[in-house]
Amino acid sequence: MRAVVRSRYGSADVLEVRELDKPEPADDEVLIRVRAASVNRADWYSLTGRPWIARPTSGVRHPKSDRLGTDFAGTVEAVGQDVTTFRPGDDVFGGRDGAFAEYLCVREERAITRKPGNVTFEQAAAVGVAGLTALQGLRDKGFVEPGHRVLVNGASGGVGTLAVQVAKALGAEVTGVCSPGNVELVRSLGADHVVDYTREDFTRSDRRHHLVFDVAGSRPWSQLKRILEPDGRIVLVGGPMSNRLLGPLGHVVKVRLATMRGSRSSVFFIATFDKADLEDLRELLAEGKLTPVVDRRYALGEIADAFRYMGQGRARAKVVVTP
Repeated sequence: MRAVVRSRYGSADVLEVRELDKPEPADDEVLIRVRAASVNRADWYSLTGRPWIARPTSGVRHPKSDRLGTDFAGTVEAVGQDVTTFRPGDDVFGGRDGAFAEYLCVREERAITRKPGNVTFEQAAAVGVAGLTALQGLRDKGFVEPGHRVLVNGASGGVGTLAVQVAKALGAEVTGVCSPGNVELVRSLGADHVVDYTREDFTRSDRRHHLVFDVAGSRPWSQLKRILEPDGRIVLVGGPMSNRLLGPLGHVVKVRLATMRGSRSSVFFIATFDKADLEDLRELLAEGKLTPVVDRRYALGEIADAFRYMGQGRARAKVVVTP
């Protein structure tokens, strides 16, 4: 099978598509023919080895794994003898390391669920990390309830486009902040209010929010606190990519330290692949409450171009790769 590999950190130029042995499913695994996979910002960090603070985990001098990719959607081709919930021919989606490949083996009880028939493989592949970040960040860390006012800073990105929709599904009144070229996109996702940050300073608005879901990390706490209710909260999920040492953690640390005193609070988290949460996202997809947006599509052989586009920081919604 063909798969994307790399042997060192670097730019997209270090990526190669090689022929590897097709995996065989263990007794508790399913073999999936990958139909689509998506690129996340975390994949870019893994490729470049930045921020450097993460290298003790990913590999100090060289990456511990030569494979890349997490989000996938595809069709079950074979199952292990102990598998009971999936059969060959089932369309599925989820998350597994090494998703930029033609085939994957995934354990039955891990992050895999059936793909609803009303979404494409490309759309399903766009859910994984971004969808779980939106769901866990808004529901479990932001405690969003019906009637809450939620502002999504960075509403046109991979996480942001899904966060707008998840917040609406949770019953919130949603304000999306984005660039001028993405205003109509964010509005089409159901945002009640859309702010073009080049024309309006959203931190000077009279509207107060129960939650700021901060994907962009573009404003300091001194400005963000102006638009929070007295008991409001900020959920930090991203930040500028420019800091080589700390990456987005530089912004996160500053906000966390600033909110240690006072009634307003902040929290930073990294999403986890929880099977029950993946099932919740599946239900939102099936009900039409969540529609992933695909910005650009690349073939597996164009993986370097896909990463170059991601690295520019201008991708809106998700970038998808099809083997």
